[in-house]
Amino acid sequence: MTHAFTPPTLTGSGATYSVRRPGGDRPRWTDTHDSVVSAVGLAAAHATIAGWPGYAKTTQHHLPGLAAKLGVADISLKDESTRFGLGSFKALGGAYAVARLLQRLAGETLDREVTMSEITGRAVPEIAAATTVCCATDGNHGRSVAWGARNFGCRCVIFIHATVSEGRKAAIEAYGAEVRRCSGNYDDSVREAQATADREGWFVVSDTSYPGYMDVPKDVMQGYELMADEAFSDLANPPTHVFLQTGVGGMAAAVAANAVRRWGDDRPAIVLCDPDRAACWLDSLVAGEPVAVDGDLDTLMAGLACGEVSALAWQILADFTDAVIALPDRTAIEAMKLVANPVLGDPAVVAGESAVAGLAGLIAALQDKQLAANLGLDRGSRIALFSTEGDTDPELYRDLVGRSAAEVLCESAA
Repeated sequence: MTHAFTPPTLTGSGATYSVRRPGGDRPRWTDTHDSVVSAVGLAAAHATIAGWPGYAKTTQHHLPGLAAKLGVADISLKDESTRFGLGSFKALGGAYAVARLLQRLAGETLDREVTMSEITGRAVPEIAAATTVCCATDGNHGRSVAWGARNFGCRCVIFIHATVSEGRKAAIEAYGAEVRRCSGNYDDSVREAQATADREGWFVVSDTSYPGYMDVPKDVMQGYELMADEAFSDLANPPTHVFLQTGVGGMAAAVAANAVRRWGDDRPAIVLCDPDRAACWLDSLVAGEPVAVDGDLDTLMAGLACGEVSALAWQILADFTDAVIALPDRTAIEAMKLVANPVLGDPAVVAGESAVAGLAGLIAALQDKQLAANLGLDRGSRIALFSTEGDTDPELYRDLVGRSAAEVLCESAA
């Protein structure tokens, strides 16, 4: 890394943070970054995904009441709870990667160029039916891969780890996938999926990358970038700060990439936010190299319970991250309730426990004067947030917020 991060600092809210040490110019976008995600790749993803039945831009809420309450100029919140009926932004990544994989396999089998319309139109059913895709998941990515496999005609096996809820397991099975539960944490299930695929001749469609496995996760990230492109294209003024929940980092890297390519040196500050029980990005950025977090990673923010950063995401975020925050689980519950109970006329938003780390990170930063000063957060700041899932575990959502998603939205509309 060109610029080191400061040692971790504890805030009064119980969050821990690190910021990039000053010195030197901001890194520029290079061909190396472009080899991970690019404008050309985004255009291809948009052309494919926009043609799927049910595609529509998701809602981008502006929350002037919350902005006034927190003391900033503007807060925009991209709401992914309605994406293709799957309840999260993951619909853009896994399913698109399945389609791209089948396109490559069909081209190799038929020894000709196979169009994406042939794949999405099931024009090569024998090839699709002979293909099995698999992945490890905390819930949402597996649902997207299973949905894509069903839509395009291939078999699907999903690996979940010990603490994934039965509700999320059932939601994946509803799309026709076989679900296998593994012992250990998310990273253990990633290894189990890869080992099984190697043994059985299956194809892994993962949203994380590691040595020897890079191509498919690039397609996943290009799908994710469509969310960022929609969001940033609809803003009247560019944001000054983007707070992003991170996990393995694919989504955050895709959003950061779009911001850097779009605005260059005038890009917003990029702040990564994760649970403190799975703070692999905090540890890695402070160390200057990927560092694995061991243990059961037992966090309420299940979709972010990842102990190892994605190698591809590291190539983007190591250069363009300005700060990283690790948050206690209680901050996620507080943020879920905050958007479910809007202030001063804002719309209610149904945001799941893994959707709100960015908002929780913003609140923690504003509560710490030194961190706010380091990030240039003030009353003129324009904040971009991404609510990346809705109530993907409805029972847990009701337990945490005190009402169902339907009740939250009904009360807001009344």
